[in-house]
Amino acid sequence: MPFARNPRGAHPAPPVDPGGVSETSASVGAEVREPQPGDRATGLGSWPGTDVREAARTIVGEVPGLPYVPELPARGAGADMVGRTAALLVDLAVEVWPSGYRVARRPGGEHRRAEELLARDIDAIDEALGEAGAHPPAVKCQVAGPWTLAAGIELRSGHRVLTDRGALAEFAASLGEGLRTHVAELARRTEAPVVVQIDEPTLPAVLAGSLTTPSGYGTVGAVPGADARALLEQTVRAARGAGAAAVAVHCCHPTPPLALIGATSPDAVAVDLLALGGADAPKEVLDALGELWEAGTELWLGAVPSTDPATEPELQPLAQPALDLADRLGFDRARLADRAVVTPTCGLAGASPAWARRATGTTVELARAFADPPEHW
Repeated sequence: MPFARNPRGAHPAPPVDPGGVSETSASVGAEVREPQPGDRATGLGSWPGTDVREAARTIVGEVPGLPYVPELPARGAGADMVGRTAALLVDLAVEVWPSGYRVARRPGGEHRRAEELLARDIDAIDEALGEAGAHPPAVKCQVAGPWTLAAGIELRSGHRVLTDRGALAEFAASLGEGLRTHVAELARRTEAPVVVQIDEPTLPAVLAGSLTTPSGYGTVGAVPGADARALLEQTVRAARGAGAAAVAVHCCHPTPPLALIGATSPDAVAVDLLALGGADAPKEVLDALGELWEAGTELWLGAVPSTDPATEPELQPLAQPALDLADRLGFDRARLADRAVVTPTCGLAGASPAWARRATGTTVELARAFADPPEHW
């Protein structure tokens, strides 16, 4: 994903067209990095283990085109997707209960720990870039989307935040404010445009009404699609307003609500290509993917296993689902080189450290192969 590089203190630049430099980036005199085929690869956030500095060094070394702030949930409460996003909230705090995260009256030790872990993660990616002398075209951060966040945090009554419209609106607004500070700091520290990835793994359950109530005997009512779209769209706009150079929405569910996600106008949509079924995905999924691609939305295709495979996979079998998808949708395979980004199928927290490194490097190899396909493909 080629982006214009910014000088210190500048706001992140908008995405650069693969064919050249945007007028905006040229006008501010930004040093532009020539796009590389392997740039169109990245990870989805989570990483195994507890050593964030080692994770950051590996990420910077393996995905130079779009390195990202690592998430290490093995460190415990506050380090997982919901906890670290809660650390961004403005004028809201959470604490840990046996049932999970719950709204707190004031920030306590658990909330401060989440903030400290996130601060260390930013330090780690900044230090890794400095040690490597790396100047990436962009860096990425990940946050839980408003529905996943509101489903993963309880009110003091024990009910999920998403059951209270007022609390839901307050959380979404707070997340938007938190993004403003987070994106600005990351851009300042790394001197690079920032891509914001909004994770919504719980969105399908929110729409289906399959989340459980506190008793465990009932389910939370399904949220209407129009309401779900509006709140997610608000967060996409908030990320852009915070200075994000681009916004990606990620949902690794086998049947993600792609039409709804696409209606929020993200720059990219990230999916687990293997979970979808590749070219054998249901027709409605294929139609939605085709419409997204036709509209110019990038597809981030999860093509590399996110957990250790039984045997070392070869590059061509890993590429085949994406090749078949392009064929099935009726697009030239060359589109994979300039309108797709290769990722692991999901986060790498469940992988061994060795496979996490190998999988990350393999995404870059696939991106290069899509740009310059071997003759036998």
